[in-house]
Amino acid sequence: MWNFIVKGGPVIIPIILGSVFGLAIILEKLWFLSQIKMDSAVFVQEIFKNLKTNKIQQALLLCERNIHYPLGVVFKIGIERRHTPAERLEKILEQAGNNQIQRLEKRLGALASIISIEPLMGFLGTITGLIRAFMTWEQAGANITVNALAQGIYQAMITTAAGLIIAIPYYLFYNYFISRIKYISNELTNHAVQLIEVISEIKEIK
Repeated sequence: MWNFIVKGGPVIIPIILGSVFGLAIILEKLWFLSQIKMDSAVFVQEIFKNLKTNKIQQALLLCERNIHYPLGVVFKIGIERRHTPAERLEKILEQAGNNQIQRLEKRLGALASIISIEPLMGFLGTITGLIRAFMTWEQAGANITVNALAQGIYQAMITTAAGLIIAIPYYLFYNYFISRIKYISNELTNHAVQLIEVISEIKEIK
């Protein structure tokens, strides 16, 4: 492995650094998403049951117990602001949901940048490697040998391969994160609408 790194030339260093930073983001996101998995159907059903039976404090307590989940945060805000007019409450919950989505999207921009830059760095290594090989050829002239050209060609191939090997799986992880966040966003929106409807029904009964 070390031999390949050395043969990759100076361009391989930022490629490796980018891969380490990107891997750290991926691992952090995988851990974070695993921590916010919940049975939303059961949670929502229990909340609505408490609200419809006027057990407001029990509903708030249930939200507090699930405050590390995005849905728990949004529902807690909605229940606390239940006396707010429906149109205003909808905007409040929308903002609360957006805040949770922004928290989920944290560092994804950096990961997207790494995915874009890694292949470009690989192509840069290709160009510099070929330049190195041709300069060696120019200096050696008719006495050129394969061994003399090998260093430049190694650099060209290794950096290109490294950039693609890193970017391809990272891109798959990025798409997975985006799809999960989109699912959570839709879930927050749908349940927030249901919460507003339940709160409106309670107000009408009163």
